[in-house]
Amino acid sequence: WFFHSYSELELETVTVNVTIQDFVADVVSELFFRNVEPVSKETMFIFPVDSNTVVHSFYATMGDTRIEAMLWEKEEAQQLCKATAGMENLRYLQDQWDLWGPVFACFLGTLPPNREVTISLCYVQELPLQPDGAAQFCWPHELLPQNNYLNWMSSEEVISENLHFNICLKSAHGVSHVAINSSYTPLQYTAPDQTSAEVSLKSSPWMYDDLNLLVYYRGPHTLSAVVERRDPKAPPGSLLGDPVVMVTLMPDIPEEVPNPGQPGEFLFLMDRSLFQDAQVPPEELPQLSSTHPSICPQNTLLFLLKSLPLGCYFNIYSFGATFKAFYPRSVEYTQESMDNAVGRISSICPDLGGCDLLGLLRSIYNTPHLHGHARQLFIFIQRKISSEEEAVMAEVYRYRDHHRCFCFPTNSCDSFHLSQAMALETKGECVCLHSKMDMTSEAVKCLQRALQPMASGISLHWDLPPGLEVSMIRKAPEVIFQGHQSSIYAQIRGQAQDAEVGEGSVTLQYHVGSQSFDYTLRFSLSPSSDGRLPVHRMAMMHLLWKLAWEGTSRAEKDIQHSAVKSSLSMGVPSPFTSNVAVRMKQTDAWHCDSLPPDSSMLFSPSCNLVPCQLLWLRGFQPVWFKSTKFWVVQKCQFCLEMLGHKAPDTEALTQLSASCKGKEKLLRVVVALQKANGSWALTAALASALGLSKADVEGQRPSKGVQPTAWATVLALVWLYQYKWQVSWLELLEDKACRWLHDQAEVPLDECLEAANSLLGCFVDLTIFRI
Repeated sequence: WFFHSYSELELETVTVNVTIQDFVADVVSELFFRNVEPVSKETMFIFPVDSNTVVHSFYATMGDTRIEAMLWEKEEAQQLCKATAGMENLRYLQDQWDLWGPVFACFLGTLPPNREVTISLCYVQELPLQPDGAAQFCWPHELLPQNNYLNWMSSEEVISENLHFNICLKSAHGVSHVAINSSYTPLQYTAPDQTSAEVSLKSSPWMYDDLNLLVYYRGPHTLSAVVERRDPKAPPGSLLGDPVVMVTLMPDIPEEVPNPGQPGEFLFLMDRSLFQDAQVPPEELPQLSSTHPSICPQNTLLFLLKSLPLGCYFNIYSFGATFKAFYPRSVEYTQESMDNAVGRISSICPDLGGCDLLGLLRSIYNTPHLHGHARQLFIFIQRKISSEEEAVMAEVYRYRDHHRCFCFPTNSCDSFHLSQAMALETKGECVCLHSKMDMTSEAVKCLQRALQPMASGISLHWDLPPGLEVSMIRKAPEVIFQGHQSSIYAQIRGQAQDAEVGEGSVTLQYHVGSQSFDYTLRFSLSPSSDGRLPVHRMAMMHLLWKLAWEGTSRAEKDIQHSAVKSSLSMGVPSPFTSNVAVRMKQTDAWHCDSLPPDSSMLFSPSCNLVPCQLLWLRGFQPVWFKSTKFWVVQKCQFCLEMLGHKAPDTEALTQLSASCKGKEKLLRVVVALQKANGSWALTAALASALGLSKADVEGQRPSKGVQPTAWATVLALVWLYQYKWQVSWLELLEDKACRWLHDQAEVPLDECLEAANSLLGCFVDLTIFRI
């Protein structure tokens, strides 16, 4: 994270104080670096930032010189940047460095031999929720002093004298315990009710691991609230002049739901360069012809379509230099729409030109949501998005509470880091498709996750003392997916009529399928405060982005002006501001809460401007705070080359037969014959795929009372069971078939199973029907 043009400076001492209150962290750090080389070095500080992180204070000290980062309104900052020498250093960094992603960067100048630079960095951050309910805080290993690893081999405890890393934990629920991937002091409670505690690191993590801290709180984790007092220096009614509450929503979502309700909207975005091998002669393919047989988009689309549940909505988009949609808007998943979509897959033509993913995403985001149907995107990409990555991420961030992205870049894809970032931002998954991975299996596994129960119809109801009211800054999302959280922010306005009433409450209501849930949490309106205002800073960031996205009416101009003015004093960046750094003598330095009255002071002889900005780097290695979800898994591959041009099953089977062999071909034929509702029709094509004649199948039907479709569905299920441990994407298809059978009246499943086992020579029991 600390980079310069030569070998790294030596990190001598690290002092970090972290205060974690439920799911927000307030970090104050001081880092001492020394140039131990005999030559001077050009130095630059780079620190990763994500959408949940606000760097609000930075300054560096070298001898009697101080470099301080400051925020200015964007237009004024742009004028200052024109007068700043060395801005080309940042532009070079942006285009040439090997890092990728958003960073805070400040050019520090030349550091002479044996001279020291002290970095002071303060930021606040929302913390992610782990599957076991812990709040996770990470600190990069580059900003930790490295241990003498010979000491690790001895039995003596390693204690770093140059590391001072102190962590204060607070929660109204009570602090239970912590888990840290390093040696640390015992947890010391600082309150009788165990609502606050402290812990310190003894040494850095082993080797080059980032510090990973997990904080566990007592009691249920459905609701958490942090109330922060107003800034006494700010006027009442402003964001700083009122208390702010951060509520973290963590709905308890059952894994099994009897009636899952509306299953969602599924959008499949396909890079048209993935279709090249099926339709372009090999001699005409450029370097992109490295597409592997395991990465077959036609095959993947077929099985994704077959695996969708009835009642959902879907659409398929292909993108290249332009983008096209199968339908103007998402259509309901029925037998007719499924057949139509399957028949149109082969109409997707390869496109090796540009890659207009940005235009496609904007078109999708501008399409109204289908009420009650969570929007989930499956993005298959092979090409680089040129210079539009930052714009793509800006769109994804804007709508992150309204959708989820599952991304599938190929292993040769230049847009892997973008895909990873999109998935992280929307709480989805990114799976890099290795040459031996089965695109279909990985996509259907993600579809299984996308079909898990989720919390919908989310609403919050407040109960505050008379005279107080809540003004929402960041609202609750439409849905929260299983295992995830969402933080909302609200401003508490007014004056309580009864000063003796010091509590309020908030009730969370939501649905999971047909089940309704509600949880109420009481919270104190008079919390203790250290005056650092981390929750106000996070709330201000969300307010400013909200104003930028929604635009402001004439009446809201005053709100925007006041918010921007407050953000400047608190160092909270926004679309309305930009950074400028100033180098000055220590004696001329001003404090962060006392900005110069105008920019003329920056041109005085005692100070000069320094390149300092929030940048989007376009290199190769991602810079992230939190752990990324990324898998490279080896899988067996069964390849399907083409699909039929029309919807009818007979034509699709002809295409399938031409590209598959043996049992693998038959497996795909059986799947292709499955109806949208999960059943199979009793046809000669199905009998042939099962290795039987239609006469044998009809002759072995248990009784005339068993409908042919029910009998065919049982036969197909039993036949598919032999592939259960070989092909991971069969489970959704089997689930659909079982649900259809359960909905049929008086189907003697035991008799049908006995007859199917006899006919197919299998030994399958009734558990196959999910009984």
